[in-house]
Amino acid sequence: MTFTIVPERADDAALITPLLDRTFGFDRTRKTVYRLREGADPVAALCFSAVAGDGGLLGSIRYWPIAIAGTPAILLGPLAVEPALQGQGIGKALVRHSLDAAEKAGHRICVVVGDPGYYRPFGFISASAQGLSLPGPVEPERFQVKALRDGALEKVYGVIGRGQAPEAEVKPARRRRVRRSVA
Repeated sequence: MTFTIVPERADDAALITPLLDRTFGFDRTRKTVYRLREGADPVAALCFSAVAGDGGLLGSIRYWPIAIAGTPAILLGPLAVEPALQGQGIGKALVRHSLDAAEKAGHRICVVVGDPGYYRPFGFISASAQGLSLPGPVEPERFQVKALRDGALEKVYGVIGRGQAPEAEVKPARRRRVRRSVA
């Protein structure tokens, strides 16, 4: 299978939700990690698509800003590959490529909830054993973390919550015109 990994394209956004539905089903949004994504934009610099030679979307990976008791981190996922194409290396290539981009961008900690057999070869370890927790139910063996910098997990523990986009990604607040009346 020949494919190329590219930054997520504007047209991909409309194709990703149906891909996620085909890959994970419609009840996927009930999971705890979706609560962390609500109201947040993904980290644009870490959103990638795997595309075929004709430009068709084969897979997608996104990351979201989170915080571990105030320490900035990123949440990997969802990672999705067309169900008929799974097992051909597309997902693993997306993970390798995006983790490399995250390290180069200076991110220090990455969290994922996923199959340990899939993510451990990338250096993920048990997040619960590191003193991390999620604000909702999660299968402990699927809750994992990776230090993207040496020592990044030292003295970092606590509940994971929503984070703020990295400085380069923070959009300026829109200015609103407020009418005030003088009494």
